[in-house]
Amino acid sequence: MKKRDFQILLAGLLALLFTVDLKAQSAGYLFAYFTGNKMEQEQIHFAVSKDGFTYSALNNNKPVIDSKAISSSGGVRDPHILRGEDGKTFYMVVTDMASSKGWDSNRALILMKSRDLINWTSHVIDIQQKYKGHEDLKRVWAPQTIYDSEAGKYMVYWSMKHADQHDIIYYAYANKDFTDLATEPKPLFIPRSPAFNIDGDIIKKDGVYHLFRKTGGSDGAGIKVATTTSLTSGNWQENDRYLQPTKEDVEGSSVFKLNNSNSYIMMYDLFKAHSFQFSRSEDLQNFRVIDNEVKMDFKPRHGSVISLTKRELKSLTKKWGNRNKS
Repeated sequence: MKKRDFQILLAGLLALLFTVDLKAQSAGYLFAYFTGNKMEQEQIHFAVSKDGFTYSALNNNKPVIDSKAISSSGGVRDPHILRGEDGKTFYMVVTDMASSKGWDSNRALILMKSRDLINWTSHVIDIQQKYKGHEDLKRVWAPQTIYDSEAGKYMVYWSMKHADQHDIIYYAYANKDFTDLATEPKPLFIPRSPAFNIDGDIIKKDGVYHLFRKTGGSDGAGIKVATTTSLTSGNWQENDRYLQPTKEDVEGSSVFKLNNSNSYIMMYDLFKAHSFQFSRSEDLQNFRVIDNEVKMDFKPRHGSVISLTKRELKSLTKKWGNRNKS
């Protein structure tokens, strides 16, 4: 067995052992989100839940991180949080953007890293400045991170729009310290039929990667999914059906697995209705609305959810308080 293959196998085994251990420890959830299009709302907020359905804002629904201290624009949007393969490190990526400056105003994303979910390091990555060939870049939106087991690296992916072209989902690998992107951005997914694709969200289930994204065309607009067993192979199988179980316009979908369950939650932003919705699925293909089961003492926009251990839940609550401690 080659050294590289052994390293990938070992990483997989360690990840499996950690997954089993985390399931035993899982005691709740952390929801990272922002709240609106005003500068003071384009901030990172945290909320916690014990069951994945009832969420309470931390810090009285005030930001837990100052956007001006970490961004080049003064605002951040679309926080995506990921627990690392070691189980102890957390990665968060956000859009570096203030919408008041225009929807085609941003060129950067932010990489963040933490060992305790409270103290974070941050690094602005200006795509247009860092890489050649992006002189006509208009926007860099909704970054997310996933661990690519084949490459043995953390992949950051996001959508970019150049000139009058459609938004395309790109990817690059982060460096070891998660302080910079170590490779050139490359297209991750290009649909069969030309269309914009934003708000990409990848979930791995039974060895298959599911890429949810917002797209649209003559058949409408909403959330579709494409699947593959290898992230960078380009071999994506597209499902042409819109998955959102609502007639409202949606964006910013994010999927997470319920603790100790075979069910998944897909949440998304009803941006025109100024609302937020949760839906549930067992197969990542058919979703049903569960509004009557969800309670939140805040109004989120595009965000993400991860599982928490009892210790992590206690630490976050101790640091920022919880308006609903029951």
